[in-house]
Amino acid sequence: MTDTAEQAAQATAAKVIIGAVRETAAGERRVALTPETCKKLVAAGATVRIERGLGSGAHAADAAYADAGAEVHDSADAVLGSADIVVCVQPPPAAAIATMKSGAVLVGMLQPQGDAARGEAIQARGIVAFPLERLPRTTRAQAMDILSSQAGMAGYKAMLIAAQLAPKFFPMLTTAAGTIRPSKVLVIGAGVAGLQAIATAKRLGAQVEGFDVRPETREQIESLGGKFLDLGVSAAGEGGYARQLTDEERALQQQRLADHLKNVDVIVATAAVPGRPAPKIVSAAMVAGMKPGSVIVDLAAETGGNCELTRPGEIVMHDGVTVSGPLNLASSGAMHASDMFARNVFNFVSLLLDKQGALRFDWNDELLAKTVWPERAAG
Repeated sequence: MTDTAEQAAQATAAKVIIGAVRETAAGERRVALTPETCKKLVAAGATVRIERGLGSGAHAADAAYADAGAEVHDSADAVLGSADIVVCVQPPPAAAIATMKSGAVLVGMLQPQGDAARGEAIQARGIVAFPLERLPRTTRAQAMDILSSQAGMAGYKAMLIAAQLAPKFFPMLTTAAGTIRPSKVLVIGAGVAGLQAIATAKRLGAQVEGFDVRPETREQIESLGGKFLDLGVSAAGEGGYARQLTDEERALQQQRLADHLKNVDVIVATAAVPGRPAPKIVSAAMVAGMKPGSVIVDLAAETGGNCELTRPGEIVMHDGVTVSGPLNLASSGAMHASDMFARNVFNFVSLLLDKQGALRFDWNDELLAKTVWPERAAG
């Protein structure tokens, strides 16, 4: 072998292999690797391998991945067994993790502590896991923030579901049969999902209010054309999240909110506290006091719901009020949700690659050090 050929072979061998296989979680249509990000990774010097049919749920054809430079394999095991970095949306089952290369990197929404078998499989294989839900909420991390990008799609879809379920028009209409007044919509929680829901309701012509126990959200709500609902209770917390309310604060909030909901047509609830069950904000008694034909779409259904009557994955009727608890709403907008998720993943994976496209870890980078699981000892 000539020196040039040997150098080329060494360069090829040093290339990091990035793999992605089909999602196995029920109803999951999103992908963590799109043809767009595949092309960028190949340009960065990586070898990309995918399982055939990877992007079918997000309408990304195998041919598009091949054109972007990916190797398309029939077997998920072949991809997982050879990849240095595996990217995913939902966490792979423990059996799939067991087929990964020892010491490989896994990047996605992993929730390693949410399933004992999954966590044990990660540690047994020596997997370097980066659950992106642990990513610090800093300015630099915004381009990698999967929680925010996916919440935006979820908030948008939640309001569309509310409009579909409501037995009323959202906008004001002047017709030969008289004037139709606009629907009154209340969005609970003014995080990314809530703000997108407010913006969507406003575009649909509704009369919109936003409620959040963090007073600093007033300006954001009003900037989108909504009215800030001030119930006199503040729960400003750290990192842009709300803290849990005291019993006294919650009682005052509940009393004032119950009175207000009597005149609301639609509620979209999005309030969440990281790592904890969703706060119960809308009680059964409040629902009983709402007008017949009112609608509640509970975006927090996956973590227990903001409404006491929410049943995850179901639509229920209670005294003429429709309560919907949709799950994994971001997946229902799989094309654009995947575009955003895959860009978030690409931006994070880029931190793991050197200029030659080889794998490296800079543990002085807080984004890596604070995201990795299990946590690394200081120093």
